[in-house]
Amino acid sequence: MLRICSLLVLLAMPAASQLSAATVSGLPRVVDGDTLVVANTPVRLFGIDAPEAKQSCKTAQGVRWACGRAATAELQRLAGQGVRCSGDEEDLYGRLIAVCRAGGRDLNAEMVARGAAFAYRKYSRDYVSQEERARRAGLGVWQGAAERPAEVRAAAKVQTPPGNCAIKGNISGRGRLYHLPGTRAYAATRINEAKGERWFCSEADAKSAGWRRAGG
Repeated sequence: MLRICSLLVLLAMPAASQLSAATVSGLPRVVDGDTLVVANTPVRLFGIDAPEAKQSCKTAQGVRWACGRAATAELQRLAGQGVRCSGDEEDLYGRLIAVCRAGGRDLNAEMVARGAAFAYRKYSRDYVSQEERARRAGLGVWQGAAERPAEVRAAAKVQTPPGNCAIKGNISGRGRLYHLPGTRAYAATRINEAKGERWFCSEADAKSAGWRRAGG
């Protein structure tokens, strides 16, 4: 009877509460400098942020180099013999947020210590000391001016309107809506012309094309 009651309690619990620490291990497929796939599980390395795959950095002499590709290659070298990754959370993309180890080493810490990734201070300060040492030694991304990946991602989301036509015509489940500069959803709205979305030069143009004002 006790076993039956215990089972009923477990079944009644929300899925998130039932989730305990997850561990995956094996030979990984390296996606980029902070993302792996291990045993068919996508894994995001906790507490670090590596340069984007196509990101470039500058040396002290101003010479550009492919720091994104270098970060990916560094993680491949570190993880090449197999990894063991443990975590208890997933990010918005369904990736396990984890600390990965190989040969007794914390790969997250190694990536930052070698200048192949930044400490992701927005979410953790676990690897700040490794970043400071790499910065002082001028390793990896710290050879010259270092642009953090979060800044690169934010810049990539910014769309430049054509000329003075800055009104965004968006198509969603709510229909064809146009967003004026400065309104609440304007910055987050991206125009995909392949879907039929477009820019407008005036509200009159948007209305005559069949769009209605967002929020109206």
